[in-house]
Amino acid sequence: MAVADVVEAMASYRPYRPALGIEDALEDIETNKGILYNDDIANTCLRLFREKGYQLK
Repeated sequence: MAVADVVEAMASYRPYRPALGIEDALEDIETNKGILYNDDIANTCLRLFREKGYQLK
């Protein structure tokens, strides 16, 4: 759940800041996998976006 929340929160506009973008979110997931995020879940998220072309709507 944390990985999905981070991706959505960072990639989306917030009233207090502009959207940071999906690439910034994925870089955070990659940098912190195994530290803040479960390796398997982080890798699945990265694969969905980078290899399978998943997009937030």
